[in-house]
Amino acid sequence: MTDFRITPGFSNAERTLAAELYWEAFGNKLALGLGPESKAKAFLARVANPDFALCARDDDGALLGIAGFKTSEGALIGGGFADLSAIYGTFGAAWRGLLLSLLERDLQGGSLLMDGIFTTQAARGKGVGTALLRAIKQDAMARGCSEVRLDVIDTNPRARALYEREGFVAGKVQRLGPLKYLFGFSSATEMRATLQPHSR
Repeated sequence: MTDFRITPGFSNAERTLAAELYWEAFGNKLALGLGPESKAKAFLARVANPDFALCARDDDGALLGIAGFKTSEGALIGGGFADLSAIYGTFGAAWRGLLLSLLERDLQGGSLLMDGIFTTQAARGKGVGTALLRAIKQDAMARGCSEVRLDVIDTNPRARALYEREGFVAGKVQRLGPLKYLFGFSSATEMRATLQPHSR
């Protein structure tokens, strides 16, 4: 698949699809914190911020995939206690907020933090993910960042292979210990790509 283009953001009408794709990609990791599925998708659609997303679209403008990122100004998937409460109630928001905080990653100066990259099933294996990742790197340079940073979990070797092909280097590993039974993965590896003037 070569007939696609990368554009910034998505429309309000695409929020539901964006939420569905995000959940399809990361639902196993987030099931305990955001489940059940119907409420998770409602929450994701509520908080998804198109200002922190690059999208791949086909010639007709249909959404093929999204790469999200996080800066000091916001993230693709953000939200706070009020957003959680609106979907899960006060008690549900309280314990979910604590649980999800365990997955939070700190921002670092000069570094653009990835906030998920995911595609439709039809677009997988067609170069869409690679194009989105390269677009994120270009966007990071335009923002004055010197690197792009992300985490990849041990149960997603396909994603790690993509990142390595695109110049990301593995760094520190965070092991969850007993928490692996809550989140469904044992460790997350931080990966970084140093940006060059003509990085692709």
